[in-house]
Amino acid sequence: MATRSNGPDSTRAAQTPRPRNSRATRELLLAAATTEFAQYGLAGARIDRIAERAGANKRLLYVYFGDKDALFAAVLEHQVGRLDEETPLVDGDLVTYAGTRFDYLLAHPETARLAAWRRFEADHHTASEIEGYRAKVDTVAAAQRAGRLDDTHAAIDLFAMVLRITESWLDAPPALAAVPGGEPRSAERLAQHRAALLEAVRRITAPSPRRTAE
Repeated sequence: MATRSNGPDSTRAAQTPRPRNSRATRELLLAAATTEFAQYGLAGARIDRIAERAGANKRLLYVYFGDKDALFAAVLEHQVGRLDEETPLVDGDLVTYAGTRFDYLLAHPETARLAAWRRFEADHHTASEIEGYRAKVDTVAAAQRAGRLDDTHAAIDLFAMVLRITESWLDAPPALAAVPGGEPRSAERLAQHRAALLEAVRRITAPSPRRTAE
């Protein structure tokens, strides 16, 4: 009766994870890492928890991403890519952009939390992220030259102000959010704030009467 070999080759085969669908496994690990990093940050995140949440072998994480720092960078790049894709800036229309960005951040709180952890722990940014912002600033500048946006401030300053306005209530100190009473993220409160932020962006971006008349 033939016996199964227990030599080095068979041991190595038994120890090496063989995912049935490497792309699906990578996406599961990325999703699990997003949840972990959003909750605990880079320093507090644990590889074991990420692998367990993804239902994957821990070794695969190192195969696909290298180490925890590289995984964090991959998560950030993925989140930034999704945010850019879902919140386009078209023809310098900063009012529509602000509303769309607010809606996205509200629906995806992990994106804002990851950004906060990055500022606190690891000021990581990629060349593609810089180019994405550069393209938006250039779009704002073009709209200013065309007279569709106020040109009192430099395009980069105007765009930065709009970014912060879209995050103002979502990133407000808990004590401030408690001032109105009730649930800070009730549908009514959010609708009221959204209307306010759109009006604020409209006012700071509207071209001056002088430019409109030209």
